[in-house]
Amino acid sequence: MKVVKFGGSSISSASNIEKVFDILKTYDSKIIVIVSAFGKTTDKLIECGKLASKRNNRYKTLFKSLLNDHIKICSSLFDLKNQSEILSFVQKKFNKLDNVLEGVFNLQEFSPKTYNNISSFGELLSYKIIGKLFQNRGIDSILKDSREIITTKLIKLGSVQIDYNLTERKWEKFHKDDNSRMIFMPGFVARDNFGNNITLGRGGSDFTASIMAYITNADSLDIWTDVSGIYTANPEFVKQSFPIEHITYKEAMELSHFGAKVLFPPTLKPVMNKNIPVNIKNTFDPNSRGSIISSVSKSDSVIKGISHIENISLLTIEGSGMVGIPGFSKRLFEEISNNNINVIMITQASSEHSICIGIKESEALKAKKIVDDGFMYEIENSILNPCIIENNLSIIALVGDKMKNHQGISGKMFSALGNNNINVKAISQGSSERNITAVIHNKDVKKALNTLHERFFENNIKQINLFVIGIGNVGSKLLSQINQQTEYLKEKLKLKLRVIAISNTKKMFFSESGINLNKYSEILETGIKTDLTKFITKAKELNLRNSVFVDNTASPKISQSYKYFLKNNINVVTCNKIACSESYSNYLELKNISKKYGTSFLFETNVGAGLPIIDTLNNLINSGDKIISIQGIFSGSLNFIFNNYNSSNSFHEVVEKAMLEGYTEPNPKIDLSGVDVARKILILARESGYKIEINDVINQSFLPKKCLKTNNNKEFINSLKSNEKHFKKILSDATNAKCKIKYVAELINNKASVGIKQISKNHDFYNLEGSDNIVLFFTERYKNNPLIVKGAGAGADVTASGIFADIIRVSRN
Repeated sequence: MKVVKFGGSSISSASNIEKVFDILKTYDSKIIVIVSAFGKTTDKLIECGKLASKRNNRYKTLFKSLLNDHIKICSSLFDLKNQSEILSFVQKKFNKLDNVLEGVFNLQEFSPKTYNNISSFGELLSYKIIGKLFQNRGIDSILKDSREIITTKLIKLGSVQIDYNLTERKWEKFHKDDNSRMIFMPGFVARDNFGNNITLGRGGSDFTASIMAYITNADSLDIWTDVSGIYTANPEFVKQSFPIEHITYKEAMELSHFGAKVLFPPTLKPVMNKNIPVNIKNTFDPNSRGSIISSVSKSDSVIKGISHIENISLLTIEGSGMVGIPGFSKRLFEEISNNNINVIMITQASSEHSICIGIKESEALKAKKIVDDGFMYEIENSILNPCIIENNLSIIALVGDKMKNHQGISGKMFSALGNNNINVKAISQGSSERNITAVIHNKDVKKALNTLHERFFENNIKQINLFVIGIGNVGSKLLSQINQQTEYLKEKLKLKLRVIAISNTKKMFFSESGINLNKYSEILETGIKTDLTKFITKAKELNLRNSVFVDNTASPKISQSYKYFLKNNINVVTCNKIACSESYSNYLELKNISKKYGTSFLFETNVGAGLPIIDTLNNLINSGDKIISIQGIFSGSLNFIFNNYNSSNSFHEVVEKAMLEGYTEPNPKIDLSGVDVARKILILARESGYKIEINDVINQSFLPKKCLKTNNNKEFINSLKSNEKHFKKILSDATNAKCKIKYVAELINNKASVGIKQISKNHDFYNLEGSDNIVLFFTERYKNNPLIVKGAGAGADVTASGIFADIIRVSRN
């Protein structure tokens, strides 16, 4: 014999019930079928009772919708020949319910007895409707009211227990004369040993099925629901979660205690006592494997699942008077227990100075009053402090039988949470080491679940969430490179980069599930008007793990937003030099915020585009070397210009070519004035440990003053044309000296300078071609022969690759 249970979602419509019919036909042994109420019927019935008790006439509208739902299902399932009988039954039931609700309305009382009566109507309707359907379709089946079998006994006021001996005797009496193939029974309902109708609480239909499996010594209990088993985490929060194929009773009980909604905690105890396997199956995907719950797990996984309970409050009682004095814990838990408040978790400081318990937020104020009243003497005499309540919290739990045999699980858990700036308010672990629980803020639940799921279940594939501003030359190349490297990153580096937001100067677009990079241009057109404040707010609200803000612009306004991202656990990667080359105090503030909040602030592409110049400098300093001087050509645009400028062309023509090929900033005057190079040597000076401002950098500009005073690119190019003799003079002086013109930045003795120099043939800079950059680090270790970094230092592709490298560096942190 098997016991089969169908949940409310499985029978919420006529079409779903047809699916149930097809599933039940596949069973070849005798089965007991337990059914819940249709859909959300029980919730609606309870709401009717609450509304009626408050004399709110809206209960009548809700009542009518319930009646219509049941009539609609019956009309769809039953042929005309059998409709009248079932519709008459339904109408009589609802007439009775109407009378009960009217009594509640008149008396303004919704007593526990009436609650049980009203809330049980759903199951008493559904089992009769489905059972009659099967009989009318020729299936060998009978109907049996669970209340005539399942009996409870009173243990203490407000607490009942199944009387298994009496329940089993009633079953045997019924079953000895039964030869039918299927027995249909309602879930959720029972009677006490005085004959009063009662309900078995939330998840009561599962409990009914488990009780029936126990008393019949069933071969298995099959629970059919709307998901394909018990998942590694709530799939509504964690899209990458998946069904657990094998799980033990105790693991499943732990998960259900901490909020996994497929099963409710009491369900498993009866079947566990007789070692009856439980199969969790999907009504809407009957061929999927689902989950098997048994005494032994066939899986090698250390962690089986992650669960959570939202809307928790922490109640803390503390005081020096507790230390070394026995009895405080006993009194506390007696006060809580005597008032029927459920304690979800407990933690106590080893100093005995405080006890912290987790309870439902809805019971927090009641609990505080009870505890404060119970310990009034101690509080008034300063032996204890008044108890403290913290709200808006959630509990997350890692569950697995094999945790006790593996070291470092808690370390991995809390380091993963800490790396994502998720604050843990309290921690608890049972002596069985089957679970580790932590209390966090409600707002961090989704991030925490995804962080832990990624850490323990996703083959260590880390998902990185990118918020990208600026998709022009550099930005578009970056998105293309990310798209191209998707599979490589996943396979080789165990990284999954997901672009959550993109923005240009006109529009911005967000997608929590990730933007399709093959169509990002079209997608952006459907976005909303760009607003930096809203962009920051949205990124903060999403509160995603492993978040990185990427700035591909040269905007001063955007550079001012970095601190907001860093403070909200969003790493920053930028090619925008402004933040690091503004005031030293701003540079230092960003560095300090990054350290304080554990977020990364990377700007490798500020100097040398994709070349590892800043990284090399930091490695030298971090390894104990001392910088003596730095010399470099840091402007790919100026190097390109001076390498291509000759007697047969004009200076403005070469500049326009550099602009066209993407070597210059949008405003080329920034490059040619030396401001851009000054910013770069300034950044290297600061990274070397010098407190230096932009005005301290000596800028020996080669541009005439008229060129510097222009207001736009057109004026600037025209001024270059009119000053061609000036540039030809610079060129001829270098040619006559058998030198090349190079725009050089230097840091010597805490002094930084930039300007053009005539470079002779024996210098490392002489043969620097095209738009390449080069830097010479003279240090204590590299006194005579400098450490040289050389390569392409300008262009959208190499700059994008440098940003990409920084993103990967953040990701692997």
